[in-house]
Amino acid sequence: MSDDLQTPQPTQGSVPGIRKLTPYWHPYTTMAKERWLGREILEVVSTEFRDRSMEYYKYALESGVTSINGRPAKPDTIIRNGDRIENVVHRHEPPITSTPVKVILHDEQRGFLVINKPGSIPVHATGRYYHHSLVQILRNDFGFDKVYTINRLDRLTSGLMIVPLNADLARSLSAEFVNGSVHKEYIARCKGEFPVDEVVCEEPLLTVDRQMGLNIVHPEGKPAKTIFNRIRYDSNTHTTVVRCRPFTGRSHQIRVHLQYLGYPIANDPIYSEERIWGPNLGKGGVDIIPSCEERTAPAPPPHLRNECNPESFRTGTDDGGPDTHERRKLLPRETGHDIGMGSPVPLSSEAVQVITRLRNMKDEDEDWSRWRDVVFRAKGALTPKTVRVPPLSPQNRRRRGGEASSYPMIQISLSLSLSHHRGLAPTGAAEHATSGLHGEGEEVTAQLSLDEALIRLPTMEASEPAVDPDTGTLYCPECYLPLHPDPRPENLYIFLHAFKYTTSLGSFETEMPEWASEGWEWTR
Repeated sequence: MSDDLQTPQPTQGSVPGIRKLTPYWHPYTTMAKERWLGREILEVVSTEFRDRSMEYYKYALESGVTSINGRPAKPDTIIRNGDRIENVVHRHEPPITSTPVKVILHDEQRGFLVINKPGSIPVHATGRYYHHSLVQILRNDFGFDKVYTINRLDRLTSGLMIVPLNADLARSLSAEFVNGSVHKEYIARCKGEFPVDEVVCEEPLLTVDRQMGLNIVHPEGKPAKTIFNRIRYDSNTHTTVVRCRPFTGRSHQIRVHLQYLGYPIANDPIYSEERIWGPNLGKGGVDIIPSCEERTAPAPPPHLRNECNPESFRTGTDDGGPDTHERRKLLPRETGHDIGMGSPVPLSSEAVQVITRLRNMKDEDEDWSRWRDVVFRAKGALTPKTVRVPPLSPQNRRRRGGEASSYPMIQISLSLSLSHHRGLAPTGAAEHATSGLHGEGEEVTAQLSLDEALIRLPTMEASEPAVDPDTGTLYCPECYLPLHPDPRPENLYIFLHAFKYTTSLGSFETEMPEWASEGWEWTR
């Protein structure tokens, strides 16, 4: 069986200039990462991901839709070294720009591509992105089944990439990038009037929040060097087009160095946002003196505050019994201590506040969807159905859990519960119930079998979003994910473009991006 239950179809967005897919079911397999070892799976899931509420992750785990080494995992299951974790998710891929990937050169003899990647597309499948990743687009739209992406651009960054088509070239070209022999040039449009003279920034960079992808200048960070040269200042927008030459390849290197210098990329949603950094926009970096100040639990906006807080288990009951929050250990996300968990150094008070404001801004931009994530409560348990997972990669086949060929059928819910919540319910569920998956006396949720669901998928894909009559919130009719409005195309990328690379294969460049033209303006 394919690694997808469905082949997602393009769908029309409500905003011109974006590319969308219908939601689809996707099996997900991963091996335990070092930072997960010895921790409860609910704690790991709730600190690694923020798309759904704490209560939803607990509900899903209790329903048994996640397995470890083929056995159902519960919220308190401890992750061990070598564990194979499997899950099936209803994937809602975020929209990307409708600007197509452009193949500038296909050198069949030497076996590589030179492409121009639009901003908004991640290079590899990550988070909610799969078919909307560059690797999958090259496979599905261009027929390149095996590519080696050795120089990776950020999702929001556009521009040139050299993509080997064989392992030998990938190894040799990767070595060139590692040893610094590749000459790289980027174009950026930054805020303010950049100095006329050349500027060199050699501040070390450190990732302090993996979940939000936040990097700062820090003495404990990795060495980084970027040289900047002004191309043109546009007084109409008070912005400057700058040529950037990175001599190292750190995460967000150009973005953070420009911010540190006081000229952040003009439309950068992280490093040029006053709501996060204040009026100084992070110029000169943040305070790095560790702080022991108390963290605060995440709080909903005033209009969504009620007795049902999906981001905490401190209200209500635990396992059907009396209120037990006094004796239950609170998870890091419930107290705010998930901030900094992935940081290699203790955080300062200012850094904690920056991360907190960044998270709150993301929630606000997504219409506080995590705080609206309550409709699923009235649904029955996510009862498992069967779908075979894709084979493990060769490096994982000797690890704990056995060969891929011996995988048990893993659990999947098609979320077709017959339960209703204030008039909300998926349609078309079969009249029979799944058996053998619950203890005696437990309620069994009626669902379609996999074969029945696959037959009905063409009609199910077009289901209209469900509407909560109390709040007007739109939800996915299959997994009840709160849905977000379509973004404007100009919000899907930043003014940073990989313009030219010079390697042993030759020198390659793209056209200058549209936003680098003189006097160019955009909707802010």
